[in-house]
Amino acid sequence: MDWWEDGFCSLLVSDGRFVIRYDNRDTGESTSYPAGEPGYPGADLVTDAIAVLDAFGVDEAHIVGLSMGGAIGQELALRHRERVASLTLMSTTPIDPSIDGLPGMAPELQELFGAEGPEPDWRNRDAVVSYIVDFERPLAGPGHFDEQRVRTIAGAVFDRSHDMAATMANHFALSGDAAEGSSLGLIDVPTLVIHGTHDPMLPLEHGKALADGIPGARLLELKDVGHQMPPEKVWPVVVDALIEHTEQPRLAPS
Repeated sequence: MDWWEDGFCSLLVSDGRFVIRYDNRDTGESTSYPAGEPGYPGADLVTDAIAVLDAFGVDEAHIVGLSMGGAIGQELALRHRERVASLTLMSTTPIDPSIDGLPGMAPELQELFGAEGPEPDWRNRDAVVSYIVDFERPLAGPGHFDEQRVRTIAGAVFDRSHDMAATMANHFALSGDAAEGSSLGLIDVPTLVIHGTHDPMLPLEHGKALADGIPGARLLELKDVGHQMPPEKVWPVVVDALIEHTEQPRLAPS
């Protein structure tokens, strides 16, 4: 939840939205499993989101998910339609197994991820923060990498996490297989797709495929933004889009 910054969420709150952000398993203060051995399938991250809504007494919510969170959002809209008022998918890719031929990550990023380098001492705050900064740098779009901002977030992540080795490894170890019935055409909630034009991990074509495949979906392209949380420079554009997209009334938590 640390990556959803206070300033960004405050802009949504100032426009009357009630924002819930939370730690997925193996992040922050949530349940942690041994590094490389997540004791759960990816589907549990979907039901975890429902459990969070239940805990807040929210029957229906506007779901916003980025990257892996976008996959969770698609599953929520398909498996738990009654809980989803609207869907916003950011920097993510279709879970629909019938959609293929999308471009892979940029060659330079593939080479970087394929190179085996030494891991930091996961107990050393400075080393872990620098490791996260180096991980995030190539994912950012041109002109949109703010090192000090990322260092601040990475420090908060370290301070709140039970096991940084698990945080950095376990979600990558989850199965990416899509379940049956994962057709984008079955998503019937208002959907906004937000995607950076310079995403080196999931190129813009992934966002376009989502917008084309989900009935009535709208695509917002963020110029020069990469595979990253919305940079502060584009907060006004993203927040305005989210406010407009979520204008429909919804019940406040009881």
